[in-house]
Amino acid sequence: MSTETIALEQAGAALAAESARFARLGWMLGTSGNLSMTLRRDPLRLAVTASGLDKGELTAADVVVVDAAGTAVPDQPNPAQRPSAEAGLHARIAATAGAGAVVHVHMLSAVLAAQRWPGGVVLRDLEMLKGLGRRDDDVVTVPVVPNSQDMVVLGDAFEQVFDPATPAVIVARHGLYVWGRDLVQARHRTECLQWLFQFALSAGGTEEDMA
Repeated sequence: MSTETIALEQAGAALAAESARFARLGWMLGTSGNLSMTLRRDPLRLAVTASGLDKGELTAADVVVVDAAGTAVPDQPNPAQRPSAEAGLHARIAATAGAGAVVHVHMLSAVLAAQRWPGGVVLRDLEMLKGLGRRDDDVVTVPVVPNSQDMVVLGDAFEQVFDPATPAVIVARHGLYVWGRDLVQARHRTECLQWLFQFALSAGGTEEDMA
């Protein structure tokens, strides 16, 4: 068994475990959401969860290798598997942010926060910001971009708002993307953002108050 095959199997097992965790939390309902891990930088290759499957029941084999455009590469163990349509945005985030893993969940608090503050969700004076690698007295704005079914358009919108210090972006009326050096860090950041968004929504306020 080649080194690449072993690495893909390990990535598939890790992605399946994290998908099950997020499904239990209600952040990957039905077949929604997708996760990825960076396998190689040059050329860029990502392992992405397969499309159309219950994210609470994935196996290590339910993973697809994609290139920098989010297109499945031909030489892989399960060529019949389809990557998520959003794999292209995962690849853009991995390339732009240098991420080792990207989490995309349909977290309701993130979508509601973006609906209330479409110019960006501002978070400040909260200890939980340390979970994002920020100081508790930092002013952190999680950007919001319009949704699109075109991953090139969505990727361009992400790059326009990308802040290296803020490892997340909300796609309006859709979901949240979070990234980190690996899956564990990306998960921890996602969990911290859930708390932060819940606090912001519960505390209320207008867009002017958050600015």
